[in-house]
Amino acid sequence: MNVDRITEKLNILADAAKYDVSCASSGSKRKNENKGLGNASNGICHSYTEDGRCVSLLKILLTNHCIFDCAYCVSRKTNDIKRAAFTVQEVVDLTINFYRRNYIEGLFLSSGIFKDADYTMERLVRIAKKLRTEHNFNGYIHLKSIPGASDELMNEAGLYADRLSVNLEMPTEAGLKLLAPDKNQADMIKPMGYLKNAIIQRTEEKRLFKKAPIFAPAGQSTQVIIGATPENDSQVLRSANYFYKNFNLKRVYYSGYVPVLADSRLPALNTSVPMVRENRLYQADWLMRFYGFKVNEIVNDAQPHLDLDIDPKLSWAIRTMQVFPIDINKADLQLILRVPGIGLLSAQKIVSARIFGKLNWDQLKKIGVAINRAKYFITCNSNEFERRDLTGNNIKQFILATSQSKYLKNTQVQLNLF
Repeated sequence: MNVDRITEKLNILADAAKYDVSCASSGSKRKNENKGLGNASNGICHSYTEDGRCVSLLKILLTNHCIFDCAYCVSRKTNDIKRAAFTVQEVVDLTINFYRRNYIEGLFLSSGIFKDADYTMERLVRIAKKLRTEHNFNGYIHLKSIPGASDELMNEAGLYADRLSVNLEMPTEAGLKLLAPDKNQADMIKPMGYLKNAIIQRTEEKRLFKKAPIFAPAGQSTQVIIGATPENDSQVLRSANYFYKNFNLKRVYYSGYVPVLADSRLPALNTSVPMVRENRLYQADWLMRFYGFKVNEIVNDAQPHLDLDIDPKLSWAIRTMQVFPIDINKADLQLILRVPGIGLLSAQKIVSARIFGKLNWDQLKKIGVAINRAKYFITCNSNEFERRDLTGNNIKQFILATSQSKYLKNTQVQLNLF
C-alpha cells in the first residue's frame, strides 16, 4: 500500500464528505458476536450516546468523480478540483485499521457517481459486505444509497448496513430542477419506497423468526439543503413532514447551503445561511416528531418563516395566548408538552409526580422545568407569580431580556477565570 497516496486520497475525500450532515445518530444495536470487531452503539459520529459517551466514525466519499453537474455541489463535474477515488479494498483496510487504533467506531460512506447508479452502488455494497463477512466487523455502517440503483442492490445494502439514506438535496422538486436539471426526484423517492417496505417486511419476519437476518436496523434518513433555493421554512417543513409520514424516515437533516461556487442560480458567494435557521428547523422538526405539533401550527401561509429570535414552541405559545395559562396539576400530558420551558422528560415527570400531591414552583424547578419561560403559561400550587395581564409581545421581550442577561453573566464569569 502506498501510504502517501492513501493519505492524499483520504484528505481529498474526507474533505469532500464534510458537506453531508446526515450521519449524526444511528439508533442501531448490532451485537458483537463470535469475537468480531466493533460494536454499534446508540449514537454515532461526533454525537453522544444515551449514556453520555462521545463516538465517531470514518466519514468519506468513495470518490469525488461525478457524472452530474449540480450547481451547489463542490464535486460537480465542471468544477476544477483535485479528483480521487478509493478502491473497495482501500476503504475496507482504512476502516479496519482506524478501528483497531481506536480512532472510530464505524463508517459513513457516500460517493459521487462513477458511471451510473448501479456501478457506484455495487461498490458501496461490496465494501459493507467485505467488512461484515470477511472481517466480522460489527461496528456501525451508514451507506448513502445512490438514486436510481436497482432494488436488488438496495436489498443487499440493507443486509449489511445499519442505516441507509438517500439525499433529497433540495426541499422541492422545482428547486432540484433549477440547480440539478440532470436529476429527477422520482429516482430519489423510488429507493425510499423500497426501503420502507423492506424494513417493515423484515421487521415482521424478525418477530416470527429469531434467526431472520436484520435489515437496516437504524432505518433510513435523508438530507435537504436549505438556502440554495428560495423555499421558505413552511415549504421545507411540509416536505419533511411528507417524507416522515409516507416513508417512515428516522430523521430529516437540514444543511445550510455553504457558498463554494459562483453560479448565477445560486446565492452570492459572500452570503451564507444563518446557523440559527438550521437550529430553528431542527427544533420545529423535534416538535413535529415528539411533541404532537402539526406543521401548520408551527408555520403557515400567514407566517411562512420561523422566528429566528425565539424557538418555535415559544413562538406558537405567544401566538395562541388564549390557550394559557394552564393548571400544571390538572392539564393532560399533550397540553403540558406545549408549554415553553417544559421538555418531554419533564412533562412525563410532572404527570407522574402530581399523583402524590400538587406541585409548586420549587418542585417544578427540581423536575427540570425552565421556570423563567414556563411561568408565563402555567399556574401551580403557588401564588408567587400570578401576573396575567401580559401580551405575547411583552412575554417575548421579557424572555429575550432574561436570556441576554444570563449570557452576559456567564461571559463575565468566564472572563473572571483568567
